[in-house]
Parts: sequence; C-alpha cells; structure tokens
Amino acid sequence: MKPKITVIGSSNTDMICRVRSIPRPGETILGNDFLIVQGGKGANQAVAAARAGGDVTFITCVGNDAFGQQAIEAYQKDGINTSCIQKIDGTSTGVALINVADSGENSIAVAPGANAHLTPEKMEEFRDVILSSEIVLMQLEIPLETVNYVTRLANQANIPVVLNPAPARIIDKEIMSMLTLITPNEHEAKLISGHLSFACSEMESASEIQNQGVESVIVTMGSKGAYFIDGISHGMVKGIKVQAVDTTGAGDTFNGYLVVEWAKNKNLPEAIKKANKAAAISVTRMGAQPSIPYANELAEF
Repeated sequence: MKPKITVIGSSNTDMICRVRSIPRPGETILGNDFLIVQGGKGANQAVAAARAGGDVTFITCVGNDAFGQQAIEAYQKDGINTSCIQKIDGTSTGVALINVADSGENSIAVAPGANAHLTPEKMEEFRDVILSSEIVLMQLEIPLETVNYVTRLANQANIPVVLNPAPARIIDKEIMSMLTLITPNEHEAKLISGHLSFACSEMESASEIQNQGVESVIVTMGSKGAYFIDGISHGMVKGIKVQAVDTTGAGDTFNGYLVVEWAKNKNLPEAIKKANKAAAISVTRMGAQPSIPYANELAEF
C-alpha cells in the first residue's frame, strides 16, 4: 500500500536564468540558458513524494491562467491527486525568478500570487481529505494562519504533521508543540531555536527546537548530511558529495522522499538516508521538479 500523504503548500512557475555568478545589488550581467519549469516548495515536495512512491494529494491555489493549467497537468502526469487544487480568478499563479550560478548556488525572488488565497477557510473545505491522511506535509510559502489551522486540525486527530519551515519564520510555541517533525536547514534552525550565533552547532539548535515541544527534529546540512534527534536516538546521517549543477529544490526533494520513507518503515535514520540520496541526485540536474528523481533511480545511484 502506498502511504497516503497530503501536501499543503505553494505552487509556482519557476523562471530560471543560468549566470556566471549571482549578480550584486545594482549589477546587470549576461546570462546563459533560460528555462521555465514548475516549482513552488509545496509542489516540489508533492512531486518528490509521488515519485518516491506515495499516494499524494496536493492542496494549493493557482491562478486561472496558462501557468496554473500547465501546473495541474504536470502534477497529474506524476499521479498526484489534483482534485483539491483551486483556480483563483483575478490573480496570477505564483512565480519565482531564479538566478543559478555556475557554482550551483542560487538566488530566488517569489511573487506569491494565488498562493496567498490558500486560507484557513479553504482548508475547511478539504477537512475530510486532511483527516484521511497518514502524514500531512507543509512549508511556509503559504499564509502562516493556514499552517496553524491545519496543524491544530491534524493534531486533534493524531495525524503526524511534518513542517519544512522555509522560508524561515518565527513559529508560535503552541504550534511547535503540536508538530511531529520539523526539518529546518542550518540557518532556519538557528532562527527557530533562537541561537543566532555562528558558533551554535546543529546539535544545539536541534535540542533547543525539541525543547519547544516538537517530537523530532532534522537539521539538513546539504552535502554534509543531516542531524536528527527524536525520542529514541540522535545523530548525524552522512550526505553524499556530488558535483552540483543547481541546488534549487534539493531541500524539497529531501522532504518529499523523507515523509514517504518514514511512513513506510517508521525508521527516521533510514528515511534520511534515502532522502539524502534523492537530494544528491537532484542537485546534479537543472530545475526544481525536472531534477527530482524517481524511486528506481536511487537504486542505480
């Protein structure tokens, strides 16, 4: 049986320009390749979870425009249930403008568009879908009040909630205590934990976040791997070093694979290993969703 995963989050169209280096403020540089691909943290994670072998329902809002229709069609090709995607008149589908340097680093500006319409009232329409999930996965490119509403709803029904807190924001302590798992990167972990010092280790950040009531914490560290702490154990799961071409969507690939693997065997370190491998493959390719591997590719990597 495929794990039943509900992903609630953003849907964007990514406009990507390959550049020699990330332009400084006021600087104009000539780019190389230009791509238009599907993106958005919620959408990326939904696609990753589907390609990992999950039974995925994606709840989002898109504009009633060509970008929105193209996005829905792309999700359907990946076997994602799109019945909970709403088209919003009078606003555009979310757009991300992305510069990707030759080093693999990126800079991103996002215009949320229809994502701002993903409100708690919309979540009430999909209450039964959320309550039928094995795991709910969310991020922070949507209104924070929506994340809070869904977290309370799922928590009352004892449904695990996984939050990828990106882009980083301060989260209410009551909500933190209802999360089953939170997956910040190193910088997000420092902000959420309150330890903004560069000297603060990922272990200290994770411990402080867990002290806020979260059951389990994973601090992702790129090619170095990920540090985890839960109610049973803690430790570092090594990453995989590859030649990065584009790091866009690597964290989303990690999260999508993580929830599916975790739902299958309930073993967090093993789920992290698979997610690390999927993320490593993704950075060797251009674009967010085009770079996400299928499950059979992990066996060959």
